[in-house]
Amino acid sequence: MIPKIIQGGNFSDHRGTISYVNDFDFKGIERFYIISNSDENPIRGWQGHKLDSKNFYCLNGSFKIHFIKIDNWENPSQDLVIETVMVSESDSKIVHVPAGYANAIESLETNSKLISFSTLPLVNVKEDDVRYPSDYWSLNG
Repeated sequence: MIPKIIQGGNFSDHRGTISYVNDFDFKGIERFYIISNSDENPIRGWQGHKLDSKNFYCLNGSFKIHFIKIDNWENPSQDLVIETVMVSESDSKIVHVPAGYANAIESLETNSKLISFSTLPLVNVKEDDVRYPSDYWSLNG
């Protein structure tokens, strides 16, 4: 499976706005959490998942979602290609990052909030979660 964008939309009228992603399937979702990076540390990463798939949706502000397909969990190549998708509160879409990838979440504005829907039950996370130093892959270039 490869990462993909599940595009939604927005509807506005005199009552306000509704944002939606009708094509997102909640089957298999076990839990969710909301990410708010600090202004001092706007990048959270790198975190890999052998079994867990992540689905990211921007609630407020904007983010860059960076992800890399891991070639070797114990000693991944530092030359792997970083893919990046930008999400914002005005662009209603979900970024699906399947198992087998590491990701880094970069907030672009103060008070940005990102919701993450995960497919792995919490009791299995410790065996699945692989963390790499934040500078293991450079986001500057």
